[in-house]
Formats: sequence, C-alpha cells, structure tokens
Amino acid sequence: MGLLLLSLILRYWINAVEGSCAGGSAVTCDGCLQLGPRCAWCTQQNFTDWFSVSERCDTLDLLLERGCPRDQLQFPISYSQIFKQLPLGKKRGIGVNSTQISPLKMALKLRPGSPVTFQVKIQHTEDYPVDLYYLMDLSASMIDDLKMIKDLGTSLSREMASLTSKFRMGFGSFVEKPVLPFIKITEKELNNPCSEHRLTCLPVFGYKHVLSLTSNTDKFNEIIAMQHVSANVDVPECGFDALMQAAVCGDKIGWRNDSMRLLVFVSDADSHFGMDSRMAGIVIPNDGQCHLDDNNIYSMSTVQEYPTLGQLADKVMENNILLIFAVINTQIQNYKNYANLIPGATVGVLESDSRNILELIVTAYKELRSEIELEVIGDTEELQMSFTTICPNGTVLPDLKRCSNVKPGETVVFNVSVEVPGCLSGDRHFSLKPVGLQDSLEVELESLCSCDCKQPLNQSSSQCTEDHGTFQCGICVCQPGFLGAHCECNEETALLSNCLPNNESEICNGQGQCYCGQCVCHPSSFGRIYGPFCECDNYSCVRFRGELCGGHGVCDCGECHCQSGWMGEYCNCSTSTETCVSKDGVLCSGRGTCVCGQCVCSVPGASGDQCEKCPTCGDSCSSAWTCVECHLQEKDSPELCGQRCSAPTIYINSTEDYDETSSLPCTMMMENECWVSFNVVQLETGTTAYNLQMYGCPEPPNIPMIILGVSLSVVCIGLILLGVWKVLVSVHDRKEVAKFEAERAKAKWQSGTNPLFRSSTSTYKNVAYKNAERKGDYIE
Repeated sequence: MGLLLLSLILRYWINAVEGSCAGGSAVTCDGCLQLGPRCAWCTQQNFTDWFSVSERCDTLDLLLERGCPRDQLQFPISYSQIFKQLPLGKKRGIGVNSTQISPLKMALKLRPGSPVTFQVKIQHTEDYPVDLYYLMDLSASMIDDLKMIKDLGTSLSREMASLTSKFRMGFGSFVEKPVLPFIKITEKELNNPCSEHRLTCLPVFGYKHVLSLTSNTDKFNEIIAMQHVSANVDVPECGFDALMQAAVCGDKIGWRNDSMRLLVFVSDADSHFGMDSRMAGIVIPNDGQCHLDDNNIYSMSTVQEYPTLGQLADKVMENNILLIFAVINTQIQNYKNYANLIPGATVGVLESDSRNILELIVTAYKELRSEIELEVIGDTEELQMSFTTICPNGTVLPDLKRCSNVKPGETVVFNVSVEVPGCLSGDRHFSLKPVGLQDSLEVELESLCSCDCKQPLNQSSSQCTEDHGTFQCGICVCQPGFLGAHCECNEETALLSNCLPNNESEICNGQGQCYCGQCVCHPSSFGRIYGPFCECDNYSCVRFRGELCGGHGVCDCGECHCQSGWMGEYCNCSTSTETCVSKDGVLCSGRGTCVCGQCVCSVPGASGDQCEKCPTCGDSCSSAWTCVECHLQEKDSPELCGQRCSAPTIYINSTEDYDETSSLPCTMMMENECWVSFNVVQLETGTTAYNLQMYGCPEPPNIPMIILGVSLSVVCIGLILLGVWKVLVSVHDRKEVAKFEAERAKAKWQSGTNPLFRSSTSTYKNVAYKNAERKGDYIE
C-alpha cells in the first residue's frame, strides 16, 4: 500500500512538472527556462508551427522523444567553477603559499530551483600568529585588578610561547563618557573624580589607546605600571565605545593581516549601548568609524551615541576579531547574552581582583582554537543556503556551521548547498570565512535565466521578413506591430472579423487570440482547445465515476465518441454479452436480460452475476407451475395470467402437437387438492406447457348433513352437561345434610331444666302504708 501511494505521488509530481513546462504558454526561450528547472527549449527550425510555438518548451526527455536533436536543445544546468585554490596548512617552502580555507575563489551558475552543492575545507594552521589586545575598565572599582596584572605581560607571553611563536600584545582602557549624568561636572570633580574619597584619580575619559601591539613584554608591563584609575557616577561603563574603536582602528592598534586577533575585554560592570547616551543629550548615531585623535583618545565620545549590538557585531566580524569577555560573576549573564549576538565571542568569569586573568585568557584561546565556525558575509538576500558539517572524527552535523574539539592540523569539511528561487536582477557576491581567521572563500553567483542561442544579424534576415523581426532560438521574434511565423503580418492585415464565427459572439469564442486573421487557442490545464474559432475542446464532456466519457471514449467538441465495444451517452455501457452467459451457456440463466454487460434478473428471487442463484425458482415444472395454475383457475382474468407468465416467459398451448421425446411430464397439486398433469418443453424463446389436465379433485361436502350433525352434537353436549350439573348438586346437598346430623348428635342437652330460662318476679306496694323504712310485703 505504501509503495502504491509513493508511486502515485511520484507520478503526480512528474505530470505536474511536465505540465508546468508544456502548459506554461512560453513563447520565447528565456521565458521557457524561467518556468522551472526541468524545462528545456528546442531551437530546431520548423519544429512546430507558429500557432504552437509554446510546444517548443517542455521537459528534456519529452522533447527528445518528439524528435528534437540534442545539440539544438537549450537546457542549462547549474554548476560551480573554482578559480583559485591553494593547499591547506603552513607553507611548504619559499614561494609556496598556503591557506586555512579551500577553495579561495569560485563562481556559481544557478538555474532557479536547481541547487548546487560544493565543499569548503578549513584547517587551523599550526604556530598561527596571535595578536592580543587587552582592553581594561579603569573605573575606581578596578584598582585592585590593576595592581594584580602588573606582571601580566611576562606571564602571558610565557604561557603563549607553548602555543605560538608569533605572539604580540597591546593595551587600551576606558571609563565613561565625560558628560552629565554619567559624571559630576564640578571643577573639583572634573579634575579629581575621587576627591570625595580623599583619593587621587585621573579625569574621566571615554576610550584611550595606550599601547599598540608589540612582542616586547617589558614594554607591556611598563605601560600597565603607569596606569591609574578614574571614576564615574553610574555603574555601567562605555565599554562598547572602546570595543568599536579597537575593532575599526586597525592601523592604530596594529592588527596583522595574517594573525588571529583576540580582544580581551575586562570589566566588573555592565556596558552602555545604543540610545543610553540620549540621557546626556547625545542623539547622533554611532557611525562605526575610527575617531582616535593624535593622543589616541576617542574624540567623538561626547558627540556620538554608544554603538548598538548589531553595529558592534558587524564590525567585529568585518575585522576578524574574536572577543573574550572577562567579567565578574554578577555580570556574567549580561555578557553571555551579548556574546550570543556576536559570532566568535566567549565569556569567562573574572575573580574580583583579576588574579585568574592569565588562566582565563589561555583557556579562552584554546577554546577558540579548538572550534571552527563558518560565517556568511555579503549579499545573500533571496538565496537559500544550507550547511552540513563533517568533523574530523567523522561526526556529521546537518544544518550546522560549527565543529568543536578540533586539533591544529585537522580538517573540517562543510557541504554547502545554494539555491536561487527565481531569476536575480544581477550578479551576487558573498564570502564564506572561518570566524576569527583572515582567509575567506569569495563566491560570485549568477542566475541562468537566458538562452545562449542568439543568431548573427545577417542570418536572421533570411528567416524573418526584412526589418520586421530577428531569428532567435528557432523562431522569429517580431518587432512591435508585426506578428506571424515570419513576422509577415501587421495589425492592419490581421482582421479581427476573420476570427468571429458570427456577429454576436466573442473573438475566438473568448478562448483564443486572433493572429493574422486566424484563431490561436489558449492553452488549458484541463486539455486542448481547438477549432477554427476555438469552439471545441477535449474535456467538456459528461463523466462517469469521475472519468471523462467513462474512460472508454474520446471527448470531441462536447460529445463522447465511444470505443469499440462500448455504447451509451457516458460510454459506460458494454455491448459484450460474454459476462452474462452462465456456465450452462444460457444468457442470464434464462432468468433475466443482459444490459450493459450485466444481467438484470427478472425472475423473483433470482440473483448473482448471471442470475444463477434462485432458491425459489425450482426446476422447469416449478417454473411453469404458476402460469399453468393461473390458466386453470383464473380463466376470466387474462391480464393476471399474462403477468404471471412473463417472468420467466411461459407459453400455454393446448391445441398444437408437441414432441413428447423432448418434453418433461409434470404432475402438481393445486390448492384445492386437485391434481394437474402437463408436459413442459424448453425452447430458446421460452418454456411451453402442453396438454394441461386436471383430475382427482375431492367431492364437495354435504352442507345440510354437516349442519344437522353439528346441531345434534350441540344439543347432546348440553344435555350431558346439565345431567352432570344435577348430579354434582345432589351430591353436595347430601354431604351438607349428613354434616348437620352429625353435629346435632354430638350435642348433650339437660332434660329437666333449661339453663337459659329464668322465672319472672312481681313487686307489690301498699300505697296506704307510709313508713318509708318498713319493708314492703312481697308476694311471689
């Protein structure tokens, strides 16, 4: 699946590239080359007619296939050419030069979109000259550091002797711009900025170049001993002013052309940069020029602003200077941020009294010598460049221009790829150089956007109409106002009316241009537009499943012309019936018709590619049974029988004779349990049923007897149920009487008295006796 997808993508890309050349409507050689890196132009005379000049532009392979000779093809290829190259390493003898980068000068000829890759080799030379310029902050807080470095020249020279025999040192110092608000401007403070602390200091100065580069270490120590500190108000110093002047004043400093230039920046404070000086009313930007006066003091300190980091980085790279920031721990992060913006800069932690300055310088030097970094300088706008670094140990670092841990004498290889996305207005010049080294590779780049096939003037007259055009790259390039294959037409003779099919239509139907009274149709990415008036094309036809004319026809002027074996409006209907023939040789198994190479089953329940599956169809007798049964039962409904006999086709014939040897006798039972016998004959036109006979039908039932029997059965069942009910009731009553008798027998009543009977009592009162307490007489 993955390979299939990859092949489809590759095919699409190739077609897109070819289409961008052939469909780009390029009518000149230069215009063709600018369409893409794979486009070529055929200069052969009469290779195409005038109406299809753009077909001269195509891919190289297609033009060769179409018969264009290879020696008449314009197809420039990107390439590189080396002009100057010297051996790497140190000199091998008198008069034999060497270099640290190879090659030294080359040219690139690039077609837009076609990159060129070349190699750049860099090798650090052993015993390489070193120039070290010591730039020191002499503000009051550095007084103990100044005392500590009084013998720096001797110790540093001794340490560097083991690394190089060509070592020189120089010295410079800085404090701050001598203006408010950076200093105090009272007369006393101007003369002695340290007067408040009862100390003696030098007046404030910006930058002072003290000692040019020299190999005399005693002179360096003597100069250090003569230095004195100064003081300012704010914490940051004007260190970047001093860096700028030390970088650009090469004649004053004494930088050698073939040396490694180290500038050691020593300070315990941050540095002003950019527009910080506007607090003092200084608004003139730093011009990046040398402004040391006769006393080697920066004369524009109170006039120009501090340099920006961008200006400083440019000048440091331009003059091949490697910066070593030696600052105290509290300032380390600030200067690391600055170093990230300046190629080749390193940062080291300085002790508060500079006692580790010697170790810091030696370590930084070894680190810089062990790292090779390639930088690009010059006009590289619009160029697409990529780098791959191959270090001496074989490590490959893509998209990097740096290699670390390189020993002297080892070679670092850079693979550089350059590409131009479009045609350049002119030649470009840029250089590739190792950071901190003097040698560089100078590159001249030219874009290949024009053809080298222009003919002499005396040859052009025989091909093109005189004074109407010139013959270039196989075609006539006409003067303004003329056109045609030989520039024979002008605007007056090329009548537009000849390109109008009628008065109501557009010129060339809006799909072409009228040249010399003839329509030249526009190219289209969809296909080809053609016709006397550009009225036709080969893509405006119906589509089936996304394919033009179903993929089985040719679109011609809006109509599909089907290939042999195909038919229909969409050319999607096959005329072949091979796919419809079943295994037994019958078309659609006799249960359907073949439409567009596919069976359309007409028998209910039939399915499959050839209608071969039909669980409900059965054999020939079963197939004909529905029709036969209809004719025997529904004689008054011929339309219904005709419908049942149509799928599959069944014919009923009860009059004609038939061949009994080829017939199939059938016996079936109808729904009314009557038996039917008939004979079936299979023909190409369908199935015919002969000799229909019905027999063995059951007698119809005696309805009166059935009714009488049912009635008597109901009466008998009712009487039986009534008798059963009477018996059950009688049995239940007898059980209840017996139960009562049993309970009465169990009762034991007294025969003398009734315990429930109590006799009555009568009371008489003598109304004549008035004694309330006497008891009355009672008579019972």
